[in-house]
Amino acid sequence: MESTLSHKLETLQHRSVVLPAPHSVELDVHVDPDRIAGGVVLHAGTKIFGTQTMIGQDCVIGREGPVTIENCYVGPGVQLTSGYFKNAVFLEGASLGYASHIREGTILEEQASTAHCVGLKQTILMPFVTLGSLINFCDCLMAGGTSRKDHSEVGSSFIHFNFTPNQDKATPSLLGDVPSGVMMNQRPIFMGGQGGLVGPCRIAYGTVSAAGTIVRKDQLKPDHLIIGGAGKGGNIPWKAGAISVSKRIIMNNIIYIGNLFALREWYRHVRRIFISSRFPETLWQGLIKTLDLGLDERFKRLRAYINGLDGSTLADQYRFFEQQYHKRDQDLGDLKLRDQFMHQLEPFKSQHDIYVETIMALPYETAQIGTLWLQSVVDKVVSDGGFAS
Repeated sequence: MESTLSHKLETLQHRSVVLPAPHSVELDVHVDPDRIAGGVVLHAGTKIFGTQTMIGQDCVIGREGPVTIENCYVGPGVQLTSGYFKNAVFLEGASLGYASHIREGTILEEQASTAHCVGLKQTILMPFVTLGSLINFCDCLMAGGTSRKDHSEVGSSFIHFNFTPNQDKATPSLLGDVPSGVMMNQRPIFMGGQGGLVGPCRIAYGTVSAAGTIVRKDQLKPDHLIIGGAGKGGNIPWKAGAISVSKRIIMNNIIYIGNLFALREWYRHVRRIFISSRFPETLWQGLIKTLDLGLDERFKRLRAYINGLDGSTLADQYRFFEQQYHKRDQDLGDLKLRDQFMHQLEPFKSQHDIYVETIMALPYETAQIGTLWLQSVVDKVVSDGGFAS
């Protein structure tokens, strides 16, 4: 075992991986050193596990404290300052602060970032989205913003309430959406610090929640300020385990699932054409695999919620809905719109080549075609789940 690990560390050094304290770096026997690129810095206390782990060029790992990486796909220029990272994807320029705790199903797209002591699981942050410190933000998708200076943000000491007294997690919240969010042309969302969001919620672009506010309802109109304090006081009878049908909960889950499928179509058709040395095939595959973990989670949690409904007859209908989407690589949505968008995208891709620059350079008319295509994917999923309407 020791000789194998020593050989791998020597291999990394020959590949121009920087090891300031090589004897304090641990590589699992399953780690493939060829999946760790040159220019990566692995500071003291770094532990890397798993056959799937890949780390792109120029990443800095463990600058502020020990880091454990397990089966993660890490794009170029990513900074994992300290903490635990498992079954997650981090795209170019993402940054995670001290004492991060990042678990399966999490994707941080380009230049998304967190400050210290942030916990994420089954969370997707689209480009530029920023989280402050001391945050628990599991089971969310957040988009919005047009650059690192104009980004959606969650303030420090914020929590997404994603577990109910009935012990279910059919609670994913959608802040922004995929069809517009991928275009990086929407108003940012700001969720004030010392606040919270009770899932499942949908939040429109341009929404601002004041510091200390607990958001308990959908905010579907854009550009609104939400101000609230503590919830209403009271003392009412309540019985654990008695769940009544909530069409809002079911529909918000289905809309969330529809957005994940829209993002999958975007990854399959748009992200795919940007494969390069800085966005290799293995990183693209990691995106698809991790997004599929997210879809599995959402189906599992919604299934458990529906099966637990008191006297409900929805279980068979839901089972049929889920079976329709068991095959993940089916083409969804309006294919004419997809092909039209891909055709108009090509000259911009040839001109800029880099993903973020290309998408941000698209004229409004082209971006709108792409948004309509992805919205047709969401609409198809929601229509197939129409038993909740």
